[in-house]
Amino acid sequence: MGKVKVGSAWPIGSSVKPHGVNFSIAAPHATNVKLLIFQNENDDFPIETISLDQKNRSGDYWHVELEGLTEGTLYGYKISNKKGKEQEENLVLDPCARGITGWEKYKRNQKHKLSKGYSHSLKGVVTNRDHFDFKAHPRPKHAWNKTIIYELHVGGFTKNPDSNINDYKKGTFIGLIEKIPYLKSLGITSIELLPVFAFDTSDAPEGLENYWGYSPISWFTPHHGFVDGCQPLDAREQFKQLVEVCHDNGLEVLIDVVYNHTTEGNQDGPNISWKNLGPNTYYHQDDDDNYQDVSGCGNSIAANRPLVRKLILESLRCWAIELGVDGFRFDLGIALSRGENLIPLDAPPLFEEIEADPKLSDVKLISEPWDCGGLYKLGDFPAKNFRTWNGHFRDDIRRFWKGEKSTIWPIKDRLIGNKSLYNDNNLANIFSINFITSHDGFTLKDLVSFNKKHNLANCENNRDGENHNNSFNYGVEGPTTNKEINYLRKRQQRNLLASLLLSPGIPMLLMGDEVGRSQGGNNNTWCQDNQLGWMTWDHKNCDKDLKEFVIKLISLRKQLPEFFSPDCVFDSRKDISKVKGSGLWIQWHGIKVNKPDWGDWSHTLGYSINKKDEGSAIWIGFNAYKEAMFFELPKPISPWKKHIDTSFIKNKNVSKKPLANQSSIRIESNSLVLMLANEYSKKIKL
Repeated sequence: MGKVKVGSAWPIGSSVKPHGVNFSIAAPHATNVKLLIFQNENDDFPIETISLDQKNRSGDYWHVELEGLTEGTLYGYKISNKKGKEQEENLVLDPCARGITGWEKYKRNQKHKLSKGYSHSLKGVVTNRDHFDFKAHPRPKHAWNKTIIYELHVGGFTKNPDSNINDYKKGTFIGLIEKIPYLKSLGITSIELLPVFAFDTSDAPEGLENYWGYSPISWFTPHHGFVDGCQPLDAREQFKQLVEVCHDNGLEVLIDVVYNHTTEGNQDGPNISWKNLGPNTYYHQDDDDNYQDVSGCGNSIAANRPLVRKLILESLRCWAIELGVDGFRFDLGIALSRGENLIPLDAPPLFEEIEADPKLSDVKLISEPWDCGGLYKLGDFPAKNFRTWNGHFRDDIRRFWKGEKSTIWPIKDRLIGNKSLYNDNNLANIFSINFITSHDGFTLKDLVSFNKKHNLANCENNRDGENHNNSFNYGVEGPTTNKEINYLRKRQQRNLLASLLLSPGIPMLLMGDEVGRSQGGNNNTWCQDNQLGWMTWDHKNCDKDLKEFVIKLISLRKQLPEFFSPDCVFDSRKDISKVKGSGLWIQWHGIKVNKPDWGDWSHTLGYSINKKDEGSAIWIGFNAYKEAMFFELPKPISPWKKHIDTSFIKNKNVSKKPLANQSSIRIESNSLVLMLANEYSKKIKL
């Protein structure tokens, strides 16, 4: 190592310079900071220790530049603060490190250290910060009104023995690349990856591993478990390879980001990184330094504070500019709107700064509108450009097809754009992420196969996981050989998928729902890195007909944007002369034309999109009743053709010929039918 220079506060973290490496860390309460340089990842002791003094401090930042160091240098910090003596056993991981090593011997709980050194501590790795090559691999930039999202877990998508991926690639970014043709074949536009931040797999009950990854140990480093090989510098390169291939195939890459909490937990949790940088800096804490928690994970990040916001923004830029990510889904995002004492802010500074940042202006922003402290803001989410997960859409569609009472009026609103949930805003469709299932809950198949959750494998005596699932087993709990029950379950899966993909809003599908993936009734597989949580590839267990049905629905949605795009806003007009724009308007029906039954007891509904006074262009009928029903059909602008009938399990059973009876149709129990006037039907290519 060469000359030691004062260094600079910017950029934060470690950055390669022409003659060495600059180190900068925010530690506002520190009275003493030491930088430790290591030779190898499992070393107990550093090869160099550099003490920083006041000349190495600029405001809240401590910094130093060391000549002769390069990319790949291993480092950590020792920090003393005003509230206590230096903890000799703590090696502080740089929260802005873009590389991390030491996973092989890492121990989460080091209260009883196995040695006097740091062999069981994680160490930062100096990496370069080269920008993603957008010229060679440009962002697909799918408009929101054309976006169809597919949520998946990087590891779980290829770990199954039947995935036909080489063993060393299974569960990795590189392995996922080999499944891009499959994803592309579905017709989706964007993949949303469960957390890819480096996370602590040991943050789980004894004998289990944290599988989902909502336990971040860093906001900058790709998770080592998804890397082919054990070289820390490979993590960024392999993730970029995945993004490059996705872009080349027209797929956007969105990632699930966890900024609302960290793996350090509460006062009983480990001191790995953020905790060591001073009390009341990164976390919400009360006057007694107890951690305040609206994440359900022991702590809550204080995103209202400037240093924290700076770190989050730097992380977002790292993933968007350096690694090529196209968008972010904020886990429990509304928690980031809380100020001191967890009081919600009307204008959260973090969201304002994200939306004002030109470097983030072309990425998609999505958030969960709820947190574990009871805060729920959907239509009034405190940001202009964020889309929000619509849990009401999920619940109301499930309840309707389950056959519950008092569901007909809510489903009307969900089917045409959720205006009532977004303050009667005509733009509601374009802000709502519609979904039926997600990683957090039952899969689609389990939703129609189980009345109750079955989470004993999680070692929490079935206490974990959501209890109110609006699921139904139709007579038998779990798998059955009863043909009638299985037929009904298949219809219900199709009903739910059709309701999702034939509704305005931005649809999101869950990994494996298209082939009938089951988790055995477990609705919280966060710690199940096994067959329960993995994608299904075995042809014997894959529902090929269901997959073809999903592909058909997505194709219809894309080819009929005038009816299903989130841009669509239809008014119910009695005076046809007042219909504006395209001349399309919506008319509601029951089993009789223009006579919808809005009663609490009703289980049937239909609607048509009409073209001025020429007739109906499209008609969809919903029968959630236990018996078949005859529905009158409105007059079409040209003869009706049936394109979807969920009572048919084989897609080829739907006739392509005009209906012999153009005035009425029988819809089987628990079924949905989509009709198109021939003028539109003849344009469809499947």
